[in-house]
Amino acid sequence: MTIAYHKTQFYDLPVIDFKPELGIENPSAQVYRIAFDYDKEIDVKEILETFLNDPRAAEVPALIIGQWRDSYENSPEYLLRLLIEQRDKLPKLKALFVGDITFEENEISWIIQSDYAPLLNAFPLLETLGVRGSNELKFSQLRHYSLKTLIIESGGLPSEIIESVINAKLPALEHLELWLGVERYGFDGSLKTIKPLLEMGRFPKLRYLGLRDSEMADEIAIEIADAPFLKQLEILDLSMGTLTDKGAQALLEGYGINRLKKLDLHHHYLSRTMMEKLERLGIEVDVSEQQEEDEDERYVAVSE
Repeated sequence: MTIAYHKTQFYDLPVIDFKPELGIENPSAQVYRIAFDYDKEIDVKEILETFLNDPRAAEVPALIIGQWRDSYENSPEYLLRLLIEQRDKLPKLKALFVGDITFEENEISWIIQSDYAPLLNAFPLLETLGVRGSNELKFSQLRHYSLKTLIIESGGLPSEIIESVINAKLPALEHLELWLGVERYGFDGSLKTIKPLLEMGRFPKLRYLGLRDSEMADEIAIEIADAPFLKQLEILDLSMGTLTDKGAQALLEGYGINRLKKLDLHHHYLSRTMMEKLERLGIEVDVSEQQEEDEDERYVAVSE
């Protein structure tokens, strides 16, 4: 499956496309998406420059970068460099998402990304960073003292990226969301790769953990069910993957699952009986989007 629509919400605000002829209007009430203009053949860098030169850019709290030219062979490094060079024009920027790209523009598994360490260093007050695509994605020596939310959307997340996150110094991190994806499109890890994320003290302020879109959802569920780390979470998100009754049963029998505020398992392969058991946990549980096996094959929500 693929991503068919652009983001409509980000940083708890509605998203609209930036139109250079209109400029920035009411920046505190909406998030602008800046993307390559196919109709006018205007490169996203030119549009971003126009955006940054608008006096009201100084009021912008959040920004989305969408499709850049030929994102299947070009990285957004030149856009990140522009943001870094003109960071003084975005003094209130708290949230950034790079790669809001649908499958009609480019498949998630083809998106070329970049190293985000320089950008994070340039924006020490950034609280939310989201990226889509993992080809050439890097977080070199990731260290940031304000980042509360990190989202990496991928059809197949390489283990070196997971390890970079595990080894990062992110003392303020509250929300960690990783789309693990499948081996065919780049995931080369195992449960051993994931386990360090479940250690107490790794991210002491973490309240949301999303290990989403995984073909090893059962293994992750079994591992996390008895992890003491679970008691620090408010939301556990194993959605978009291939979870079956085996993994769900482990969660039911595990350590403190009913202490969560929410358990998100949508897009799953659970039986109706298991769904009903989970819904009786006494917490908010999302077991929507029940899937059916296709000749004994199970699929994650997003891969190619």
